[in-house]
Amino acid sequence: MPKMKTHRAGAKRYKISANGKILRLKSGKKHLLAHKSQARKRRLTGMQEISVSNLEKVKLELPYRNK
Repeated sequence: MPKMKTHRAGAKRYKISANGKILRLKSGKKHLLAHKSQARKRRLTGMQEISVSNLEKVKLELPYRNK
């Protein structure tokens, strides 16, 4: 059976934590930052765990993630 291919956009977009959780960046901090407050930009920093509703879709994109 041939190897499964990792979805390259998903591999760049998601990270796997040491405990196996799938993390993503929060949206809204890439551009148009001049009119956003400093507090809002601080809240948008860091990683967040993906929602349960998207978990199965993301797992299909990353077939070789750590189990």
